[in-house]
Parts: sequence; structure tokens; C-alpha cells
Amino acid sequence: MANNSRPNNRLPATQNNITSLFSKLHGAFSEAMAPPKLTIDKRSLEKTWKLMDKVVKHCQHPKMNLKNSPPFILDILPDTYQHLRLIYSKYEDKLLVLNNNEYFRLFIENLMNKCKQAIKLFKEGKEKMFDETSHYRRNLTKLSLVFSHMLSELKALFPNGVFGGDQFRITKADAADFWRGNFGNRTTVSWKHFRQTLSAVHPISTGLEAMALKSTIDLTCNDYISNFEFDVFTRLFQPWSTLLRNWQILAVTHPGYVAFLTYDEVKARLQKYINKPGSYLYPDGRNVNPDLSSAVQLTPEDHVRVTQEQYELYCEMDPRSRIRGQGCPFCRAEIKGTESIVVDPFDPRKQHKAGSTGNLVELDEDDEVEEQQQHHHPLQTSPLIASSS
Repeated sequence: MANNSRPNNRLPATQNNITSLFSKLHGAFSEAMAPPKLTIDKRSLEKTWKLMDKVVKHCQHPKMNLKNSPPFILDILPDTYQHLRLIYSKYEDKLLVLNNNEYFRLFIENLMNKCKQAIKLFKEGKEKMFDETSHYRRNLTKLSLVFSHMLSELKALFPNGVFGGDQFRITKADAADFWRGNFGNRTTVSWKHFRQTLSAVHPISTGLEAMALKSTIDLTCNDYISNFEFDVFTRLFQPWSTLLRNWQILAVTHPGYVAFLTYDEVKARLQKYINKPGSYLYPDGRNVNPDLSSAVQLTPEDHVRVTQEQYELYCEMDPRSRIRGQGCPFCRAEIKGTESIVVDPFDPRKQHKAGSTGNLVELDEDDEVEEQQQHHHPLQTSPLIASSS
């Protein structure tokens, strides 16, 4: 009986060795077959600019008849080119810094891929590209939206041409704590890593739900999630405590939310309801407006306790300065978001007493105003890309 048992003991070990060997071979083979990482140098940047220029020339064909309304690819790509030139001017003598920058390397790689996709549409679509209702034209419109998102992200993470992604400020405190606690000062993480980490806090139930979530949050469609994209998502679907529930209610099941539609497409889609009485009350021309009251949460009133000097300064401030422009009236930094607060009048009798009802924030005289970065920079028109081919 002992002899009969030995072969049974050895067989699993042999199988394990073979499995381990195949696993190592597969890993080595996959690593060997994986495309090499893009090297950021003058040559790769010039290649990117040539691809962008080629897309612009295709889009300038008279029969394309592109409408000058957002997202207008003939503005977006030239603006992207100009910002990349600005970045290049800042790092021309230290391109190794850009090459070691994970976000920038991924951005250039994604930009090249998206340009190649656009060129392929023109090559395969041919005359159909001139038909605004064709599948090829619709895909070009979607690429225009992606290019627009990429430009906004690039400007946010490279303000004035200098990398600031590791200093980018996520607006909502809970979301900022989550990112900092799990990813440190990283600017971008893979979708797989992000999904696993987010699911530990906000469970993602199915693969289909994960795919839908990715299509919403991955604005640049490159299988990575940046802190910029995370900031946009968490601002859209706040509060943090019910983040994915809010997203499901608004983005997945609500008929008024449709991704990757332009203003012109929305106008055309709703045109047939323009004379329908009360149509503005109902999303997408339907007769029912979904009740979202169950998802609404009343947040506690935030009070700010200030010193006498601070309160007097606030009272003397010209009210018009609070609404003039888009910057903070004190530090002129870009305003990313707003919160409703109550400024309690200065009362010396309450100096050493407990605060009022609701959440209380004390402002010290030495508090410094932190500079904020805008999450979505407006696109500016610039000359078309000069042909570098």
C-alpha cells in the first residue's frame, strides 16, 4: 500500500512544477512581446506634431463642412499643439525629465494613438466622412470630444507649460484624502489598480458596472485614471459617501444623461420636442421626470468663526468684487468649487465658548490662502498647426 501511494504523492508535485514552468515562460514571453515604452525626445514629439497636422489637414477638407461649435477639432488640436510647444520650450534642455514623467509619456502615447485612429477613419471612410450621419463621422466627433478632454487635462497638469500634476488639488476633501492615502502624489494610475482600490471603499458589483464606470471616468480613453479625471468625476457625483450610488442614479439610469454627445447633436435630438408643452420639464422628451428626492441629502450648515479684524474686512469688501471674473477676490486664484457657509458675526462674548450649531471652522490670522488649480480650462483659439511634414 505504501508503494501504491508514492506515485499519487509525486504526481501533483510534477504538475505544479510544469504549471510553474509554463507560468514563468508565459510571463517572460508576454514581457518580451509587450510593445516598448515610448521614449520622449525631440523626434517623438515631432512625430506627434506631424500626426496632429495630418488630422487637421483631413478635417480642413471643404466637404467636411465642420461646424465651429464645441468640440471643434480645428481649434482643439492647434491649441494642444501650442501647449505642447510651450512645454517643450520649458524642457528643451532637459527632455529626460519629460521622459521620466509617467503622465506625459502616457499622454503623448495616447495622443499619437488617437491621431492614428482619426487618420484611419478618413482612410477607411473615404466619401462617407463627408456624411454627418455616417458611422465614421460619428466616431470622429467622439474623438474630438476625447481630444478636448485631453487638452483640458494637459493644461490642468502642466499649467504654464510646467508640470504640476503632483501638486494638483482635488476639490472635494474626502476624495482628496482617498487619492492621497492610496496613490500618494501620483498623477495617474492604471484603471485596474484604480478599480481595485476604489472597490475597497465603494464596492463595484459586476464587470458590466465596472465597464460603465470606466466609460464615465476615463475621459481620455487611455486605460489610466488621472487625478484630474478623478476630480471631475467626484465633483459631478458628490457627495463622497454615496459616490457610486449617485453615479448610478444620474449617469446610468437617468434618461437625461447621455455621454459623448455634442451640443449640436443634443439640439438635433430634442428638436422634435420643441413644440411639446412643458417638454423642458422632462428629460429626452419623455413624459415622466424621474424623482430624485430620495437621493438628496441635507448637509449640515457650515459656520465660519472669524476674528473681529477678519469680519470687518469681509463686511467692508465690495460685493461686486465677489462676482467679478472667475478668480478668488482675495488671492486671484482660479475657483474650482463653491460651498455654502455662514459667516458668524464677531462676538467677543463667544471667544472662549463652544461654537454654534452645525460644523464650525475657525480661521486663524496666520492661515495662508492655498492656490487652487482650475479643473477645466477653457479652450482658446489659436492658429492652425503649421505643417512640419
